[in-house]
Amino acid sequence: MKYPILAYGHGILKQKCNNINRDYPNLDKLIADMWETMNNANGCGLASPQIGLPIRLFIVDSKSTFDNLNEEEQKIYFPDNKGVRETFINAKIIKWSEEYWEDQEGCLSIPNLWQKVKRAWSITIEYYNKDFELQNKVFSGTTARMIQHEYDHTEGILFTDYLKPLTKKLMERKFKKIIRGQVKTNYPIKFV
Repeated sequence: MKYPILAYGHGILKQKCNNINRDYPNLDKLIADMWETMNNANGCGLASPQIGLPIRLFIVDSKSTFDNLNEEEQKIYFPDNKGVRETFINAKIIKWSEEYWEDQEGCLSIPNLWQKVKRAWSITIEYYNKDFELQNKVFSGTTARMIQHEYDHTEGILFTDYLKPLTKKLMERKFKKIIRGQVKTNYPIKFV
């Protein structure tokens, strides 16, 4: 089942989400539906608040990005992995590297807007996978960026929260257009 993605302006996108347990109703189906929703929207990540559920669940597909880069770019943006297709439940970032980098980010909930965001180059994250097995892993480069972006969704943070006040002010009209539903997407989206 493909869910509509909630657009910028929905209050749930600014809520801190709750942990779940392995008995969460229809968890396997929900995870499968999230993958279907994200793939339908040509996304590389999706967090449960983006489909209206305030729970600590998100998915990341950095493998597709890796596969679409040339060899030189793969070495730069994926220095120690070939991307992942992973489900993160009750994730907690326990360490951020001291090295940061800026790169363009967008979001399915904020269609057609991209801005540079500063993120840690690598992170250590503890989470449960789709089989509810506890994981403790280090990710770096683009994979770490994608994870941080989706993790932020479960913390009620959008990438726009990292922008400088002047940048946000200059984008105000674009934000209002999204809130009013005056943008087009190639995927189902639910405006305020």
